[in-house]
Amino acid sequence: MSAFLERIQTGELLISDGATGTYLQQHGLEAGGCPEEMNASRPEVIQKMALEYFEAGSDMVETNSFGGSRYMLAKYDHGDRVHELNRLGAEHARSVAPKGRFVLGSIGPTGEFIEPNGTATKDEMYEIFCEQCEGLADGGVDAFCIETMSDLDEISLAIKAAKDKTGLPVVATMTYDKGPRGYFTMFGITPAVAAEKLAEAGADVVGTNCGLAIEHMIEIVTDMRAATDGPILTHVNAGIPKLVDGKEIIYPDTPEHMAEHMKRMVDAGANIVGGCCGTSPEYIRAFSQTLR
Repeated sequence: MSAFLERIQTGELLISDGATGTYLQQHGLEAGGCPEEMNASRPEVIQKMALEYFEAGSDMVETNSFGGSRYMLAKYDHGDRVHELNRLGAEHARSVAPKGRFVLGSIGPTGEFIEPNGTATKDEMYEIFCEQCEGLADGGVDAFCIETMSDLDEISLAIKAAKDKTGLPVVATMTYDKGPRGYFTMFGITPAVAAEKLAEAGADVVGTNCGLAIEHMIEIVTDMRAATDGPILTHVNAGIPKLVDGKEIIYPDTPEHMAEHMKRMVDAGANIVGGCCGTSPEYIRAFSQTLR
């Protein structure tokens, strides 16, 4: 068994990292730029980001590879650099990881839909994920975090690719909206169904990230916990972003507000907690100080 899964199975609460995109936008990523390309052109920024999260108390840090699939990188004319940019993202985080801390390879949606909803075949999608997983594994990740997904078919193919190509542990999370009948992904998947189906697909940890404020995420984790005895991860936005003066995006939830609510998140059944859009090392420090 991997050291990552061993830590989880002891029952210890683990603290993850915060936002990648928010950090990079504050450290040189231009509007419309490719975050993953910074793994090659700005390695010092990527290493500093990982180090700041570790120093803030993160037990695990994700790689700068959320949009690292061939489909996504091709939009920036980097489709031929999948292995390079994913490997570098993993190597940068690994190079600053203290002993006993973990690096998780971030894999986000491809931006394509599988037939009949889109033009991608399941075989093509599977190969796309295999390519990204191999690059991240070669860079030294301990596990994968397949995140911000809506389609069970897409995320299941990503889980299969990770397991087939590397055998490493997999965290799998989906993103929800709240409607009159409760929480659903864009493809109509409820948190309870996701918890069951993701585990069946091979995920070692299931969970939720992005899209909603922490009060709603507590409800989603509660629903997931009712459906599974396995470990649950949640990465939470710093509230719902607001546009100020037509140009500046503000996330309203403070580190202190989120840290206090994280106590309820853990009580609801979360085993790993961290931040998503709008959060920073300051938030992770607040989580760590409050929960530990």
